[in-house]
Amino acid sequence: MGAHTQGRGPRRANGVREAELLGLLQRAEDPLTPGEVAERLGDELTYSSVVTILTRMHAKGLLSRTPRGRAYAYTPVTDDAGFAARRMRTVLEERPDREAVLARFADELSDNDAELLRQLLGPDQHPGQ
Repeated sequence: MGAHTQGRGPRRANGVREAELLGLLQRAEDPLTPGEVAERLGDELTYSSVVTILTRMHAKGLLSRTPRGRAYAYTPVTDDAGFAARRMRTVLEERPDREAVLARFADELSDNDAELLRQLLGPDQHPGQ
């Protein structure tokens, strides 16, 4: 199979498509059905491809859905910052040595980000001050 499929756009990795659909749903004012998502994408994906991707994203806990007519309407469960935090937490949970991962992460923070993290953790979280 070549780089294009049935006259549609070039094939992209599932993660890229998920991010694209997630961005579209985040920009929408209301939950969208697969038909509405496909319409907003133009001719990039078939309706069945949109349904498949949205269903997978729902199964991963990225989207919530509510019945609307004969379809579901989908909406993100959180914003960009929330999704980034979930990815960071997932990476941390997948590693056997959480302390080493957190230590390496902290070592690589800029001074500004380290100070921001200290503020977010609160004054009781960093002794000696």
